[in-house]
Amino acid sequence: MQVFDFVMQMEKDGEAYYRDLAEKVRNEGVAKILLMMADDEVKHYKIFEAMKSGSPSMEGTTVLSGAKNIFQKMKEQKEFDFDGTERDALSKARDVELYSEEFYQKKANEVESEEHKKLFRQIADEEKRHAHLLDHMMEFVTRPESWIDDAEFSNLEDY
Repeated sequence: MQVFDFVMQMEKDGEAYYRDLAEKVRNEGVAKILLMMADDEVKHYKIFEAMKSGSPSMEGTTVLSGAKNIFQKMKEQKEFDFDGTERDALSKARDVELYSEEFYQKKANEVESEEHKKLFRQIADEEKRHAHLLDHMMEFVTRPESWIDDAEFSNLEDY
């Protein structure tokens, strides 16, 4: 059961990082997306807590569809206020998400329970979607007006 304590702490740390980053960014839309990602980390924590006690279940993430709405609102309001530290923070968060995805895929291959394998893989997939979203957020903070105009949001398709 030690693995569950470890992954629960990973998710707590992820939540704290996203909430801290949301407080530091100047752009309200980016902050909202980061808070949605923090909420997903809480959800993951609860899943692992349930796995530890023997009664796991999982709902899918809605962060990508929520992010699309926020980006659209930012486009309409021309709400582009970023400083240089945001890209670095988002890059660090993306790296953590990619590490988490790889870690959870590895754990899925190590556990014996098919139910636990499935849940580890589902959470790994969500971490991959988070990394994908963070990639696009970094691109957005680097060149917001051209990113929105050129992409027409096709780059935020759900997997």
